Amino acid sequence: MTSNNFDFSDSTVIVTGGTKGLGKGITQAFLQAGANVVVCARGEPGEVPSAKIAKTGNSAKAMFVAADVRKSEDIQNVVSETLKAHGRIDVLVNNAGGAPPVASAEASPRFNERVVALNLLAPIMFAQAVYPTMSAQETGGVILNISSVAALRPNPYGVAYGAAKAGLINVSETLSVEWAPKIRVLTVTAGLLVTENAHLFYGDEEGIKQVGNTIAAGRMGTPEDIADTCLFLASPLAKWMTGANIKVHGGGEKPAYLAASTGQVSQTSNQLGKPSGE
Repeated sequence: MTSNNFDFSDSTVIVTGGTKGLGKGITQAFLQAGANVVVCARGEPGEVPSAKIAKTGNSAKAMFVAADVRKSEDIQNVVSETLKAHGRIDVLVNNAGGAPPVASAEASPRFNERVVALNLLAPIMFAQAVYPTMSAQETGGVILNISSVAALRPNPYGVAYGAAKAGLINVSETLSVEWAPKIRVLTVTAGLLVTENAHLFYGDEEGIKQVGNTIAAGRMGTPEDIADTCLFLASPLAKWMTGANIKVHGGGEKPAYLAASTGQVSQTSNQLGKPSGE
């Protein structure tokens, strides 16, 4: 992790769904970079993420606010509590999301509505809620929307989820134009990750290993891989970046035809794709 290369000691960051999985990794990264972090989730976490700040020797702990991000009143409460505690909001990470796998023909209307509400409508409402504060601050603010590779390819057993995450990419592009130049809005499109819920989708350790072999980088990602990207995008180093969709996916999944083909395809030869005899 590269957290110590960034200084967010004067910044306040909200991470939705920041108590487990990818969200916890993002929370830890900003804490280690010195930020005041507010996390929200529906249930009280067993342990609010904390981390030692090496550069100061102090201990930083994330503030937790219970919230269902599908409810506008809960979102407003998170914003109010954040301002009460820290007086400003510099970064919003719209991370809360997800959906269990369900056959598309069997997904109920209520299920689809809830998936879209969590993965698309909630980030829109949260962005709207922090807009008045960020737009009034001299330094503006940054909104990072966490999308998924499911938005960029077919997503069997997750039709509503893939569609919602695809919509979230457009949300970033739209708000980056409307709210410029004060507020930068970016999408971080995460690839296949190993979290505590990985077994629901990929099976045991062998399954995770085999899935990793389908990725160009040779492994599945970790929350830290995404968190490091969030630190960079929220930092002044990315000051001219807005509206972009940053794919953090280890090069992506290899085309299926490479494994299915019976032809002799070299993955290392520099001659791949060149005419015969060249």
